[in-house]
Amino acid sequence: MTTSASHVAELGTVLGIWAHPDDEAYLSAGLMARARENGQRVVCVTATRGELGTPDPVTWPPDRLAAERTRELARSLQILGVTEHEWLPYRDGGCAAVPASDAVERLCAVMDRVRPDTVVTFGPDGLTGHEDHRTVSAWSSIAFDRAARPGARLLHATLAERRAARWSALTESLGIYPPGLPVLTPADWLALDLELDPDLAQRKFRALAAQETQTAGLISALGADLYTAWVGDESFVEAARRTAAPPLRCVTAVTGC
Repeated sequence: MTTSASHVAELGTVLGIWAHPDDEAYLSAGLMARARENGQRVVCVTATRGELGTPDPVTWPPDRLAAERTRELARSLQILGVTEHEWLPYRDGGCAAVPASDAVERLCAVMDRVRPDTVVTFGPDGLTGHEDHRTVSAWSSIAFDRAARPGARLLHATLAERRAARWSALTESLGIYPPGLPVLTPADWLALDLELDPDLAQRKFRALAAQETQTAGLISALGADLYTAWVGDESFVEAARRTAAPPLRCVTAVTGC
């Protein structure tokens, strides 16, 4: 099915809640950019500065990396047209140790201010299994239940089952996921399934490339074209329907029309 940008417009005001800089770009850059093109409000929340996200802590000690990733995220969001961003004050790798009441209170306050129509975040498994991802998912669910306005939607980022034939071998070779992950979602379970058109895919590539400390090595290894194709879709499942029988409408493409 080919759809227009109107399917993203139906999401209204979008609030993304993520654990580390680059989570938002990998999982929702196309969605955010299209929403901003539509004139929608998009707000992004990041729980940590990602200060442990390096295999080279000598070159990138935590304070230096946190500062650089802060700058990188600002550049990335600018490329996507997102002007509203909030940090939570938590340490990379330490979200599970944060009192849940503190984090939930902060997210409830954000929701009270933003009044989102749609909240996007990780599913309970954190997609990659990362403990920070799973913890942020749990915080978001509780805050959504307490503070979201009536009729708001909570969408969890997922990977569409259709990706398996083309990308499973490459993804496995990169060692991103532990055994048993990622869980691939069948098409008829997806609330939103975005295959990015070339212009939108290029914007997503630029937004990810701006987060150089995290992406430069992989872009160099894969090449820009393959990397752009690999990140060129974004899929979401309705949190309330993850285990329900009736599937929601599946949207299978986003075009520039």
